[in-house]
Amino acid sequence: MRILTVGAGAVGGFFGARLATAGRDVSFLVRPGRAKALEARGLRVAGQGEELHLSPKLVTAGAVAGPYDLVLLSVKATALHTALADIEPAVGPDTAVVPLLNGVAHLRTLVARLGAGAVLGGVAKVVTTLNGDGDILRMAPPALILTGELDARPSARVDAIRGVLAEAGIDSPASEDIVAAMWHKWVFISALVALTCLLRGTVGEVNAVPGGADLATALISETAAVAEAAGHPVPAAELAFTTSTLTSPGSPLTPSLYRDLVAGAPTEADHVLTDLTLHARALGVATPLLDLAALQLRVHEHRLAAGRP
Repeated sequence: MRILTVGAGAVGGFFGARLATAGRDVSFLVRPGRAKALEARGLRVAGQGEELHLSPKLVTAGAVAGPYDLVLLSVKATALHTALADIEPAVGPDTAVVPLLNGVAHLRTLVARLGAGAVLGGVAKVVTTLNGDGDILRMAPPALILTGELDARPSARVDAIRGVLAEAGIDSPASEDIVAAMWHKWVFISALVALTCLLRGTVGEVNAVPGGADLATALISETAAVAEAAGHPVPAAELAFTTSTLTSPGSPLTPSLYRDLVAGAPTEADHVLTDLTLHARALGVATPLLDLAALQLRVHEHRLAAGRP
């Protein structure tokens, strides 16, 4: 199986490194600056008892020689349109594209650009970040990718992809409804984003002050209500995990969107929060706290667009 990993950051770099180390034919589509760094230092993954160091096979935009069998799309939503132009030569009639973005808005974009037959659903669950050297640090379990056909039908190509992932030590349990799974992760990540961005702190810092845990549970209630109204109720066990995680004392957890915010960088706010509030309006669900968080992040994006970091 010929695999193209779009991006070699904390998510794509981690999963791609696992696949390459397992002997798979993996290429990484990266920007010239990242390519230069990887050529000099290699791709390194550390943490949770794991140490990987490889010389990755790299390709830059305009040099993609396709088609590939599998494309793992692991860019941020802000880079999606550029990435789509870059990967079009990699997508043939038998290519499967697995997007690992948060939310669901990207599915419409991918299907419109690449065709419904090429696009699968995807969910990535991994806690990784890049350090100052550009190395990938894995901070906690799990290492998991869910995938499936958008219409939830059984699929030989999905089974084959899951087998390849499993051989590389990447958990990939069967998903009966991948779109529902994407919604369930969206519930978690949007509540986490709203919580940390509104209060400008880690989960532990928020829960260290009176009212912090109450805000976390209120945000979870709003996000879960939108998913339920959309026909994707969150299972009780998953909702309990989300609540426990977001009300955990002393937790250093923050989402990458929060880290972009405090760094004064553009964020995925429209993709993660604004789109969820638009769904809420269409479904008649009140989300005053999510609306407030989305508004705050729109002010941040407006400031950046006006050249005022």
